Amino acid sequence: MAGLLGELGGGTTTDDLIQYRRDIADLKQRIKVRRLQVFGIFATPILLVATLLVGASAKVALWLHSGMPNAVLNVFVVSALVLAAATGVQFYVEFIEEVWEDAGTSVRELRLELSLAEERHILEARRRTPPPADRQASYKERLPPEIIRLRAESRHYRRLHLLMQWLLFISSAAISAVTAWFDPPQPAKGVLIGLGFTVTVITAAAGYFKPRERAFNLQQTADNIEQHATAFELGISPYNAPEDARNLELFATTVEDMRADQRMREQQLDQPQQGQQQVI
Repeated sequence: MAGLLGELGGGTTTDDLIQYRRDIADLKQRIKVRRLQVFGIFATPILLVATLLVGASAKVALWLHSGMPNAVLNVFVVSALVLAAATGVQFYVEFIEEVWEDAGTSVRELRLELSLAEERHILEARRRTPPPADRQASYKERLPPEIIRLRAESRHYRRLHLLMQWLLFISSAAISAVTAWFDPPQPAKGVLIGLGFTVTVITAAAGYFKPRERAFNLQQTADNIEQHATAFELGISPYNAPEDARNLELFATTVEDMRADQRMREQQLDQPQQGQQQVI
């Protein structure tokens, strides 16, 4: 990438730092793509050889003195042709035409380039770090996406909880209905086993993952952050000090404390029940 490891010419501090972030994101994407490309180059010929060996082994072991069934033969032939074509195309675009962006470049080289780009971004950001007042002022502008993220995760866990509860209700009711209807010969006995298994799995999953508690904590944190953001915007208590710098510092400290509390609650939910009681 042109200019990734060179100096970014001109532009404001914000534009330069944004460009660094774009370059880093682009390198991460290129590494993912390159991994898939390298995997395909090595895996496809191996699968081709394995398919041929399996087909030959099946012929010797099962149909040594007779013809292989057409259906089985067609499966092996089609699989071998597809793998052979994929192998040829990959070798062509990698070694002959070099169609791929990073053809001939190893994943290790891309990782090194990414590491250098991240190091340069850190050094540049440190050199151009704005004063604390500016950072605190920009902090408030980064909160709306955080509130949206918290509420989106809260909705996800709330929907998951509702889905699990409805499956639990339906399965529990179906067990009684099937038992009363069939009394229970086959195949009703298999249905009862499946429903009982479903109830057990959902109950255990709900107790372990606790989606309802996670949804409540996320929604509560989002509401609290929004409440403080509104109070800061309106200049009401506790952000009614005459100095704006004092209000900004208090606002940033309060929000970070709430986010730390949210992370602690998430960690407590991930612990076993005994561990939660010891933490509390």
